[in-house]
Amino acid sequence: MSTTLQQVAAPVPSGRGLAILRAVAAGRVRIAGGGETRLLVDGIACSDQFTAHLLLRDGLIEPAPPEGAGSTAPAQLTAAGRAVLAAAHPAA
Repeated sequence: MSTTLQQVAAPVPSGRGLAILRAVAAGRVRIAGGGETRLLVDGIACSDQFTAHLLLRDGLIEPAPPEGAGSTAPAQLTAAGRAVLAAAHPAA
């Protein structure tokens, strides 16, 4: 018996998720580590950490290499995150 593994696409983010992706693309988001990973937007904790965790888990965003010794790193879009954002906002 053989098992076939199917690749399932990540769900399309909600409006809040897309807003976070746009903020990441604009360079406004940092990822704070520690006991639990959390997102900071413009230096303030993201009010929807559940959605932030989904974006991380689904591989749409990731921490960039740290800029120095600190507890936060810039967030960056992955290739999948860029594709989702482009599909949600096609060029006019």
